[in-house]
This record gives sequence, structure tokens and C-alpha cells, in this order.
Amino acid sequence: MTCHYKDTDQNTLEYLGFGLGLRTKHYKTIIEEKPPIDWFEILTENYLVPGGKPLHYLHKICNDYPVVMHGVSLSIGSVDALDKQYLSQVKNLADQVEAKWISDHLCWTGMSGKNLHDLMPLPYTEEALAHVVTRIGQVQEILGRQLLIENPSSYLEFKQSTMSEWTFMQAMAEQAGCLILLDINNVYVSSVNHSFDPVTYINSIPVDRVQQIHLAGHLNLGTHIIDTHDQPIIDPVWELYEVAVKRFGKVSTMIERDDNIPPLKELQRELAQAKGISDRVLGAMSA
Repeated sequence: MTCHYKDTDQNTLEYLGFGLGLRTKHYKTIIEEKPPIDWFEILTENYLVPGGKPLHYLHKICNDYPVVMHGVSLSIGSVDALDKQYLSQVKNLADQVEAKWISDHLCWTGMSGKNLHDLMPLPYTEEALAHVVTRIGQVQEILGRQLLIENPSSYLEFKQSTMSEWTFMQAMAEQAGCLILLDINNVYVSSVNHSFDPVTYINSIPVDRVQQIHLAGHLNLGTHIIDTHDQPIIDPVWELYEVAVKRFGKVSTMIERDDNIPPLKELQRELAQAKGISDRVLGAMSA
């Protein structure tokens, strides 16, 4: 089944520049100092409860910065029925904060109503593709907007898969009429864990579907890598980001840090490095 959403022939959403994931540790600094950060990505589930301090601070920050929403509970690959109550809450929050867009992951998070609280991988088959495309179409209709789907980091592969992850992502975006959140660190992590060429992955993703880029750090255990978001970004991930800028041009880019969170100024230095790479690559391409 092919399900197209409006305005899917090209990426038409706003370019935001360079942003950070919004974390509670930085609320006070952001509100009081208003640092020169272009935008923030919020973790959707942290703000779905009515009232409370997180939502109070978020509204203050939204007065000064654009925000986008990034969820972990959509479970787009699950065979369980879509959680309409959850989607209603997501839509309401997006309206409240005037979110520029909403994203979630190519994964499933549970079954039979049980949440595993983890992002589980999918087999890359025609059957799974058709299922995901249908589900994305349903979610986009409920939310009234295009959805961004993020490529996963993974630690195992299914013998049943009949296509590569990048082929699946390409077909999913084109058939569902959705956009892609390209996580460069996830590409690198999975490329090491599964021994594929990360440049091939990036160069196979359609240029007109990438709306946002994630950068992050990880934990290298020697035999495999775990996507932990608790370390600085390493050089091979920066090099892949350069490849991505050459292919996709100006894409809203942000850094994720979920644990071992440093002072905001340290993350700003990493963000400046991302901007420097982008400016240098784009400048060379236009020269």
C-alpha cells in the first residue's frame, strides 16, 4: 500500500540552523542567559503530563526559541493498534508549543500493551515495509502533518531481512510521504556492529527527504558499540557528518546528550564544531 501525504515532493519545512536537545539541567541557564542556540529539540514524553515544572519551563523557553518534538513511544513498527490517546496528547503539545515538526524512531517498543522501554529493531522485509508505511500514513492523518522517522542504532540483524536498512528507509519515506531524521551516530554505530559501509548508507538516502540530522556520542566496547548519548562526538562521526553535508546541504542539525551531561557551554562548543564543518563544506561547494 502506498500512502502519500501532502507536500511530499520536496522538503518544505523550515531550516532552523544548529540546536541542542533540551535537558532539565540547562533550563535555568537557557532562561536567564538566553545563549545563542538556534533551536531546541524536546523529548515529547517529558511534557505530556498537564502542568508541572517541566511544562512551565518549556513554555518560557518557547518564548525565545523554536522547538521540535522527538518521541520514543510511537512504536511505528508494532502490530498493536495505534495509541490514539497518546497521539492526541502529542498533537495537543505540538499545538501548545508551536512545534516545527514531530519525529520518532523506526522501531517497535512493545506488544500486547506491554512497553519494553527500548527501541527494538525491525526485519527489513516487504511485509514490514508495507505495515510501517500504512502506520505512518495513519499517524500523519491524525497529527495533520508530516512525520520525521529516525534511522535506528541496532545490535542484531534479522535473517528474514530481504533488503538493507538504507533501502528500507528510502522506500518508507517515498511510499509514506514522510521525512527522515538522519542520525549520523546511529549510522556509524550500526555500521560497526554489522560491518557495512556508512558512506554507502548516507549516499543512498534521498536528498529531498532529510529534514533533520542528529549527532551524538556512544560507548565503544571493542566487540560492539552501544548508542549511549553520554560521550563527546568522535572524529569518525564528524567525518560522516561532513559526508552528509556534502550530500544533503543545509539541514537543521542538533546534538543529543542524554547522560553524563556537561555544562551548556561545552555542548555549545561541539555545536560550533558542527556549524564550522557545515560552513566549510557548503562554502567549498559554492566556490
